[in-house]
Amino acid sequence: MGANIKHIEYKGINIPVIFEKQNSLPTYNLQLVFQNSGFIKDNEKSGLASLSAKLLNEGTKEDGSVKFANKLESQAISLHASNGFETFVIEISSLMDVKDKGLKLLSDLLKSPNYTKDTIDKLKTLQIGSLKRKENDFDYISKIGLKKLLFKNTPLENPSSGTLKSLKSIDIKDIKNFVNSNLILENLIIVAGGDTNFKDLQKDILKIVKLFKSGEKTELKSFSPSNKAKVETLSKKTEQAYIYFGSPFDINPTDENVYIAKVASFILGGSGFGSRLMEEIRVKRGLAYSAYGYISINKTYSNFNGYLQTKLESTDEAKELVSKIVSEFVKEGVTQKELDSAKKFLSGSEPLRTETLSQRLNRAFMLFYKGQDQDYPAQELQQIEGLSLDKLNSYIKSHDEINQLSFSIVRN
Repeated sequence: MGANIKHIEYKGINIPVIFEKQNSLPTYNLQLVFQNSGFIKDNEKSGLASLSAKLLNEGTKEDGSVKFANKLESQAISLHASNGFETFVIEISSLMDVKDKGLKLLSDLLKSPNYTKDTIDKLKTLQIGSLKRKENDFDYISKIGLKKLLFKNTPLENPSSGTLKSLKSIDIKDIKNFVNSNLILENLIIVAGGDTNFKDLQKDILKIVKLFKSGEKTELKSFSPSNKAKVETLSKKTEQAYIYFGSPFDINPTDENVYIAKVASFILGGSGFGSRLMEEIRVKRGLAYSAYGYISINKTYSNFNGYLQTKLESTDEAKELVSKIVSEFVKEGVTQKELDSAKKFLSGSEPLRTETLSQRLNRAFMLFYKGQDQDYPAQELQQIEGLSLDKLNSYIKSHDEINQLSFSIVRN
């Protein structure tokens, strides 16, 4: 069992369909995933993708948000739009017996989104209000500060929700242009599953895809984090120091050594208690309640990043300790005990990642999206099980770029 990768052709365009049939529950799930359509496409209008997704959650122009929401709620149908950095997603889920009603409501929404000035103004007001509240969210400020250090002059330096200045500049025309230019057939990947078969699903899909236009597909850009170690400290009235840190880590999703990076990331800071960062910073020295760090591997960027909170008086000590831990990790590598523990956890936790249909569909999509085979997780576990200490430590030593740590600190 598991997801299958199929294709349907519409207007000469081959649209990938990731599909899994599940008979145990009478449910239906359909996701329209548009690649290269997240806030990577905001350009100078930071927050545009976020506002566009929020608008599609405001119902149709004819019904408005409340009446449309009531139609969904009365049938226990979930219809939601969201965006990430690289993707824009419209998802509908329901019980099978109301599936056609759900698809009709989705069709109504796509034909006539609630493009009204009142709706846009309301969404902008809510978004601006949220940003103003975050002016005292020092965790958020420190996190955004790190992005600016690592990815200056790229879309990644901008918060996904926009800035006060950029949000004020966005109007209905901007949102229409964003939707029309990014939610196109060439960018579309279908992810679906439930108590249905592919033949019936294909009929459903064709009803929906005809509502989208063909457009110009653009190549997904990639971005490299800064290799210049920088420290930026912002003074705020706070009783704690908020420290975000990050550095380059040169890898991509199709690299043959992704599995080694996963093990290294787990041992350095991704495993919670037992990780180097947690053991050295919290357990041995009591400098923070928690400390983590992990290697992030995406199509558009990859890097190492982490976070901790500490007392104001121990800010400098904690910062220097992070640099020391990472430096020793690269220089000395890990122990056999750490490797054995990582293997045991990663192998034992694998079944928990595919318990639900939603988890399996999400995994199948990510594997397809990143260019990996659908049986890659099983292959990866075998590779991890066979990973030797010498090979792991040699790999860690080859990535000394991780030492180029930048720090974004908010403290009093």
